[in-house]
Parts: sequence; C-alpha cells; structure tokens
Amino acid sequence: MSEFQKGIWAPWRMEYIEQLADKPDGCFLCRYRDAPGDDANNHVLWRSERTLTLLNRFPYSNGHVLVAPTAHVAEPEDLPDEDSCELMRVLCDAKRVLQIAVEAHGFNIGINLGRCAGAGLPGHLHWHVVPRWNGDTNFMPVLAGDKVIPQALEQMQARFASAAADLGL
Repeated sequence: MSEFQKGIWAPWRMEYIEQLADKPDGCFLCRYRDAPGDDANNHVLWRSERTLTLLNRFPYSNGHVLVAPTAHVAEPEDLPDEDSCELMRVLCDAKRVLQIAVEAHGFNIGINLGRCAGAGLPGHLHWHVVPRWNGDTNFMPVLAGDKVIPQALEQMQARFASAAADLGL
C-alpha cells in the first residue's frame, strides 16, 4: 500500500462470504418464518400472515430492509393476489418507517430475479427497501470497493421499532 492508501476492515463481511460456500439446508427466509421465537436474533422487524419484514444482515446501506412473502415462491406472477396486495402495503409501511427512523431522503425499492440479476436467494421472492441520502455516494465504493455501514443492526432494529410505534404499526 502507498502512504495514501489505508486498509479498511469489514470483518462482518466474512460471515457473508463464508455462508456462500456453506449453504445451510433450506431457505433462510423460510427458517425465519418458522421460528418466530428467534425474531430478535434474526432481525425480523415484523411479520404478518403473508409477509415477513427484516433487516438485511448484509446491507447495501444503513437500514436496508427485506420484505418477503411467507410463501416460498420464486416468481412474482406465482403469488396469489392477496399476497401481492399485502406485500405492497408492507413495502409502503417499511418505507414510511425508515423515512422516520433514519431520516432518508430517498429510497431504492426493488427485486432481483435470478442469480444473474443479483438474487442471492433466487428461490424465495423478496424486495429490498434501501434508504438513500443526498450525497451518500462517495469515494468508498469507487476506490475501495467497500461500503461503510455506520450503525449496528441491533441499533437500527431499535430505531425501526420506535418509528413503527410512532406510526401505529
């Protein structure tokens, strides 16, 4: 490294890298769905009959939330209409909560279908709700290929819960 380059440590990232090779049996969203007693450890923010909302364990930015149907379905067209409607409502709720919890200026909300499109879990449909801020694109991803996540998941989970309670959700 030159005198101007510094090493950036992101030890939490190793968990993601290692889990790519050591896939546990089944789908993590289905495991979380079936273990409501582990919601705090799994960073599940809320659940309904048809949906599961949780913090992304490997976020793109602070407050990155996943919203998934409880049904193990890979394609949006395979969801029953009731599930699709509830998912849209929950996506809107998650966005509203994050707007308060992290004071986001904008959002990327989307879905990756298929591995080649970036889906890390192609068999279980899920939406990403990613908070954004004016000026949040900086030198880190460009020069170092790293992103800086400024807050622990547990702290983000507490902020999310507080904002959801303020909205009556």
